[in-house]
Formats: sequence, C-alpha cells, structure tokens
Amino acid sequence: MLVMKTSAYFLTHSAAIFSDALESIVHVVATTMAMYSILLSARPADKSHPYGHGKIEFFSAGFEGAMIIIAAIAIIYQAVSAIVLGPRLQKLDLGILFTVAASIINLILGSYLIKTGKSTNSLTLVADGKHVLTDSWTSFGVVVGLGLVVFTGWELLDPLVAIAVAVNIIVSGYKLIRLSIGGLMDEADPSTLEKIVSIILRGRTAEWIDVHHLRVWRSGEIFHVDFHLTIPFYWNVDIAHAFEKKVLQRIAQDLGVGTQVLIHLDPCLPSGCCKMCQVSPCEERQHEFVSRREWTVSTLTGAEAYLVEAEQAEAQ
Repeated sequence: MLVMKTSAYFLTHSAAIFSDALESIVHVVATTMAMYSILLSARPADKSHPYGHGKIEFFSAGFEGAMIIIAAIAIIYQAVSAIVLGPRLQKLDLGILFTVAASIINLILGSYLIKTGKSTNSLTLVADGKHVLTDSWTSFGVVVGLGLVVFTGWELLDPLVAIAVAVNIIVSGYKLIRLSIGGLMDEADPSTLEKIVSIILRGRTAEWIDVHHLRVWRSGEIFHVDFHLTIPFYWNVDIAHAFEKKVLQRIAQDLGVGTQVLIHLDPCLPSGCCKMCQVSPCEERQHEFVSRREWTVSTLTGAEAYLVEAEQAEAQ
C-alpha cells in the first residue's frame, strides 16, 4: 500500500496524495514498534518485571500517536508550499485509482485488527487498527478532493484537502497519546469497573457484608484487581481463607486467564455493619437488618460508609 501511494504521488505531484503516502510511511514505522511491543508484552512476569511487560502497549500507542502528529506537521508544510508555489497536477485518474485500491485494503485490514485486538484485550492491535482505519478514511477523503479537482478544474483544492487531512490526523494522534498517558498513569477505566462490579454482584452472598476501595488496572491482557471485603469478624483463619479463595476464583474465571486478584479482608463492626448484614443465624448481632448497601462503581470505589460511622461513635 505504501508503494501504491508513493507511486501515485510521483505520478500526480498531488499534495493530498503526498499526505496520504506520508501517513503510510509513519504507519510502517509505528507498526514495527507495535509488533515489538506485542512480542514483549507476551513475555511472562520475571524478577525485573513482577507485573509482566504489558505496559509496553501503552508506550507503543503513545509512540504511534506522536509519529502521526509529526507526519501531520510535514503534510501541512508541504500543502502550504503547494499553495504558495502553485500546484502542478498531472495524471490524476491513475492517482485516484491507486488511492481507492489502497483505501479499500486499509478498510478491511483496520476492521480486522480492531476486532482481533478487542478479542485479545490488546491495546496495541486496537490502536494500530484505528490508525489503519484513519488511513483508510483519509484516502477516501483524498479521492473525494481529487475528484472535485477533476470536476471543477480548481487545482488549489488539492493542498486544501491535504491540510484537512492533516487536521484529521492530528486529532487521531492526540487521542492515541491521551489513551497512552491514561494507561501509563493507571487511569480508571469506567467500562472495566462496570464489568467487575457486575461480576461482584453476580457472586454476592450474605457473607459479602460489604465491599469498598475497589481498584483495577490492566497490563496488556492481564487485569489486576484489588478491593476490601468485609466478612464476619468471628470467622477463624481457615474459614476466611477458604471463602477468600472462592471469591478469587470466581472473579478470575469471569475476567479471563492471567487475572490477578488481591483481596484485603476486613472484620465486620457490629456498630456499623449489623444494619446491612444478612448473615443468619448470627449470635453476635447487635442490630436488626435494615437494608443492604447498594453496590455501584461509585460506592465500591469509595471508602466504606460504616467505617466513618464507627469512627464517629468511638470519638464520642
């Protein structure tokens, strides 16, 4: 596809086709980085990287975004030069034909990469697929622009289309960089949190007195989940451990192979827990059950309400 677009540029001397070809050059470099990051992220955890190597995928996405923006700046420079010096277009029919062919190929390839990336939880494949799709829509835009040039005879449309393409590329590059920074900074992902909360709700029993301080982050295709789980304070270590293991297995099974779950067990406080606890029979109960606490992303990712009440009671 790079050869097709480069050939189209030398045939036509079109700034718009140049912008399309330059993005493909950047894509070849970025895809090489993506391939390396996929190979590296597949390595198991070791002493130097106890959480695995999956974070390289976020770095790869940021690198690809930066390369896209650099390409856009070069495209704008070329387009402005064409405006100042005047476009010198030729053989637009062949150029349009080559660009249409490359665009169709990219459309198929990009859709396949995104589908594969989502099925394998690979940020690198999704980012690369989005880049390919952007490349495809860019090519379609170039074809439309050149078609207008052929139809109207106004050659100045060519560099103007190139500038429009560059602006679109900058937006795409910014989104990739933003995604990369969010991943490297372990930014909370609402969709992932919703998924984990739904898993917790499905497995909830009376012994799950409460859950709080839920956190999750991702390294490659591996999820790392941790939260505090409140259980009856009178359980011995064996019972508590067996219950924790059952919870761990349920969450890891639903999230996929490689999921790592860490649970901090908290003992219930009768002063704050009895009113929302359904464990029965319970010889230690000090208050009648009133209602279960609603579990949502906002409540589970925050601090436990009854802990605040308990601290206030102790202060009094």
